[in-house]
Amino acid sequence: MSQDHNAGQSGSMQPPNVPIFNLPNVVLAMLLLMVAIQVALDSVLPQKAVLEIYLQTAFISQRYAVAMSGQVGPYLWSPITYSLLHGGYAHLALNSFWLAAFGAVVARRIGWARFLVFWLLSAVASAALFLVFHWGDQTIMIGASGVVSALMGAAARFAFGGKGGFRRDQAHLNRRLSVVESLSNRTVFGFLVVWFGINLLAAVGFSFGIADSAIAWEAHVGGFLFGFLAFSLFDPIEQR
Repeated sequence: MSQDHNAGQSGSMQPPNVPIFNLPNVVLAMLLLMVAIQVALDSVLPQKAVLEIYLQTAFISQRYAVAMSGQVGPYLWSPITYSLLHGGYAHLALNSFWLAAFGAVVARRIGWARFLVFWLLSAVASAALFLVFHWGDQTIMIGASGVVSALMGAAARFAFGGKGGFRRDQAHLNRRLSVVESLSNRTVFGFLVVWFGINLLAAVGFSFGIADSAIAWEAHVGGFLFGFLAFSLFDPIEQR
């Protein structure tokens, strides 16, 4: 992705003109896909079809406490498809904002193909930890927040390691930190403390003003740990 550098009429160099939302194509595509799904569910499809879609594609913990027979499809694909559904436009907007912020940095680093694989596996990892805490109950989970959390975890391994601090347009070029180096980095450690602190509050029942649905903190933690610990498997940049 190129950026324009404009010079003034007097010949003096001006600061680079970097668009606020200069998103990689794969991130933009995922955002548009989630928006299209939300519009279809809210405004296009009949209510009966909407309920059936949620039943077939949302992650339902109880599904895994019974035999797979009769539900093979949803049993296999719902640990991924739930990440494309949202409980309304506010939920979608929140996840989209953080996806644009952290997904762009990670996508520039690993490329679109690895990004899509990362999305699939982080969705599964998020659902897996959620399932551990909700085995056999009727809890339903939807939303991309587990994947977004994984992207945050992945970004923590490289995006804050630059000498000049975090720069959105150059963070993907930083050296990847080891897990130990990341935990020793003051910026990364502070980020981790704040992130886990917020999710700890969610775990004990603090709603952050979200009254209509519970926060799936288990999925957040599962995704973040996956992104933070497994990022090196996706990183194409060799360490020196």
